[in-house]
Amino acid sequence: MTPPAPAPTVRTAPTAPTAPTAPAARSPAPSAPSPRLRWLLRLLAVLGLVLPWTYNLAYFAAGGSVAPQAFWTAASANALTTAITLDVYLAAIAFACWVLSERRVRRPWLDVLLCFAVGLAVALPVYLLRRSAQRGG
Repeated sequence: MTPPAPAPTVRTAPTAPTAPTAPAARSPAPSAPSPRLRWLLRLLAVLGLVLPWTYNLAYFAAGGSVAPQAFWTAASANALTTAITLDVYLAAIAFACWVLSERRVRRPWLDVLLCFAVGLAVALPVYLLRRSAQRGG
């Protein structure tokens, strides 16, 4: 008996070396907000200051307090106020985390301070205005 013949070898044509690939093109920088959007953000910041603080001042004038026990008792007076309070505080914490990690503005801690000392409704539009100003908007 004869041994089986070896399998034929398949030769492939040499391939040309591939050039290194260029890094993916970055997406263009976002454009600055329009003057109309900047006007709207300014308006929202003013409304975010005036409207909530109208009620905050009425609360303090009626003997309200920011002492934790008194404040949380008033803020959780019913299911609706509890839901709104928790919603706003969780959004404020998310905003603070975003601002501090993104670091797109100088002194981001000022935006966080504004958020918790005055309110998210004023801090968010102010931050967006400051952020757009850093881009030259």
